[in-house]
This record gives sequence, structure tokens and C-alpha cells, in this order.
Amino acid sequence: MLLDLDHITKGFGNPADPNYRPVLKELSMKVEEGERIAILGPSGSGKTTLLNLIGGLDYPDSGSVRFRGNEITGYSVPEMDRFRNQQIGFVFQFHHLLPQCTLLENVLVPTLVNHTRSEREEKLERASELMKRVGIWEFRHKLPGKLSGGECQRAAVVRAMINAPSVLLADEPTGALDRENVDVMADLLLELNESDGLTLLLVTHSMDLAKRMGKILELKSGKLELK
Repeated sequence: MLLDLDHITKGFGNPADPNYRPVLKELSMKVEEGERIAILGPSGSGKTTLLNLIGGLDYPDSGSVRFRGNEITGYSVPEMDRFRNQQIGFVFQFHHLLPQCTLLENVLVPTLVNHTRSEREEKLERASELMKRVGIWEFRHKLPGKLSGGECQRAAVVRAMINAPSVLLADEPTGALDRENVDVMADLLLELNESDGLTLLLVTHSMDLAKRMGKILELKSGKLELK
């Protein structure tokens, strides 16, 4: 079992306050290695909150999140930082590339914690391989402002994959793309799932995209239901 969320509750405000509003309510979820899952739900239903809890960007008010049997909700800040850097890849609706850095420099940002020469050389080689796979190696020395939205989003996926994570959390990764680039992005994510054994959790409003995943879950009233 890769991920095991057990009776997760998360809301806005202080749980002890009468105005506290829960968003996730006793939510439980299990994710196997290599699964690809689409998560649907209306705006404000807690989809992004759920991804943040899985990725260690936030902590639940109650319940547990286990990654390969290890309880991550008890991690210290340094432990959580290391967990995210080594195990989790994030892709968002907007690419969030640093405008002053080249595409290659942006891709290598998550590797800045690597200090030895061999580690740096290994990551540069991986960046080269991944950027060639997704068709952006020729743009490696260009700034994001000189490239299309689809090209920048592909760079964001490579950045998320540079440390070979176990799971990719994608929050509306095609929301800012045109139809052609939506298909390119979907193909890329599915290829990474199949070729690299990457576990994929994807939040989307697109039913067409969701149908390309192996499983569709809907977040309703704070809990997940199989759709």
C-alpha cells in the first residue's frame, strides 16, 4: 500500500471554535503503487486540500496519513521537507516557473539540496533525458516568458519528476491549456505512469481527462465516493 488516509478531518478555523467549518469529514482513502486516480468535485469541496494533506503541505485536524506504512502527520518540518523532496511531485494549474531562470534552471530547482558533484551530474543527466522525452530540450536555455503555456507546463512536469518521486499530485494541470495541449499533457502523464510506475493523483473538472485515468473518485460532502 502506497498511501493510506484514515478518517481524515480538515477544516477552516480552529477546531475548538464554534465557527469551525470542516471541509474533509472522516475521509478515508487507500492508494496502491502505480495507480492513476482522478478526483472530481465542485469548487470548494476540498480537492486541493486533500492533495495538500497527501503531499505534506498541510496537516489534518484529525486522522492519519500513512505513506508506505509510515505516519507522515507526525513528521518534523525537516522530515516533511525531505519527504516532499524525495517522494512527491507537484504539478499545478499554472506552471509557477521562475521567470528569471531558464527552463533548465527551473527544472533543476528541486535538486539544489544535492551537494556532491556526482549528484549534480546525475540530476543534469536526468533533466536532459526527461526534457528530451517531452520535447523541450531545445528550449532549455530560454526563459519561460519566451515559450508557450504548453511548453512551460511540460517543464513543470519535468521539474516535478526530476527527483524520481513515487507519486505525482496534479491539481488541474490542464486547466490553463488549450485543447491540443490538454491532450499532450494527458498523454505525458499517462506515459509517466506506465513507463516509470508513477502513481498519479489528478484533480480535474474535465470528465474527458478523468476518464483516461484508471479510477474516478468524487469528493462530496467531505468524503470520497467511487464514480
